Amino acid sequence: MRVLILSWEYPPLIEGGLARHVRKLAETLAACDVDVHVLARGLEESPAEEECDGVMVHRVREPERPRDLTEFVTWIEHMNADMLAAGVEVGDRYSFDVVHGHDWLVAGAGDHLAKRFRCPFVTTIHATEYGRHQGWVDKHPQSYIHGVERWMANRAERVITCSAYMREHVADIYGLEEHRIAVIPNGIDPSELVPVDDLGALRTHFAQPDERLVLLVGRLVYEKGFQLALEALPGLIERVGNVRFLVAGSGTAEGELRGQAKALGLHDHGKFLGWIGDDVLHSLYRIADLTVVPSIYEPFGLVALEAMASGCPCLVADTGGLREVVPNENVGLRFRSRDPESLGQMAERLLTDADLRDRLVAEASEHVLTFDWADVARQVSELYGEVLAASARVP
Repeated sequence: MRVLILSWEYPPLIEGGLARHVRKLAETLAACDVDVHVLARGLEESPAEEECDGVMVHRVREPERPRDLTEFVTWIEHMNADMLAAGVEVGDRYSFDVVHGHDWLVAGAGDHLAKRFRCPFVTTIHATEYGRHQGWVDKHPQSYIHGVERWMANRAERVITCSAYMREHVADIYGLEEHRIAVIPNGIDPSELVPVDDLGALRTHFAQPDERLVLLVGRLVYEKGFQLALEALPGLIERVGNVRFLVAGSGTAEGELRGQAKALGLHDHGKFLGWIGDDVLHSLYRIADLTVVPSIYEPFGLVALEAMASGCPCLVADTGGLREVVPNENVGLRFRSRDPESLGQMAERLLTDADLRDRLVAEASEHVLTFDWADVARQVSELYGEVLAASARVP
């Protein structure tokens, strides 16, 4: 079986979690005897074509993406045109059985290539514009993106979502039958969460031995709910004492969140680190006393999984895919979604109960092993086989 996977990002070009997901999926599929080709955007210095860990990667060089969302939509259309042209050239050299696109960003190119190759089109929907904007998709460019996602979901032979929550969400807003949607969770490889050498020195840089360190990680956007965590911190600091926080990540809400922290008197109690590399991120999980994932909208919850795999207790919002990543109080705690008071109470419980933290860490270390990439790749490969068999029955 030969598969062409499309993604707008792939290492070494990393915009977020999508690049890491597609890389690990592609490499694990290749290890399962699937002939995997990836068509992705590339950096100017990256080779146009190379084999990486069993995967043939074809890169399309594009100008730097604009930050303005309206300009970004136009830029994506140009990128899809370039990826389509590159995909046609690759298709002249290889015969593909399945085209697999990731999110709306490559929907146009994926659809055209699948039609040209006369093969099934599979799409993974990692998140929706409707969910990111709490249903407010009536104005451009949100309406445009929502429309592309709806068309893509209905065009594809099969849709993959990362959680049962997302399957229901996608079926509801796009009018799909649930049997067309397969739930295949994200995987994690704990061996890849490699920290820096001197964790003690890193910990001392951010907190004293008698201080508790609370970690917040992710894109700084409204739907990630960091504003809720900041609102809960003053009361938590007053009740527990000696609590510091770190915010790791960047995004459109960074300025607003910094202003909120200052207004709440948190300036002397923590730091905003901005975007950080993987080695530092993996180290922060190991030196923190608690990772909080306060998302309002969360299709899956990879940050929670990474924290648990790194031995850090986890507190998550009781919403979306987080309920499946943290299914019970044996592996982590959940607070009432959108409720800063509930967040603060549960954080206080975790920070003041060492036995509870130790129990959660021990149970979570076993729980994360159920999110195995080999199992993820097996399920995706089986889905490819299903759509191929179904397409063979259609005249």
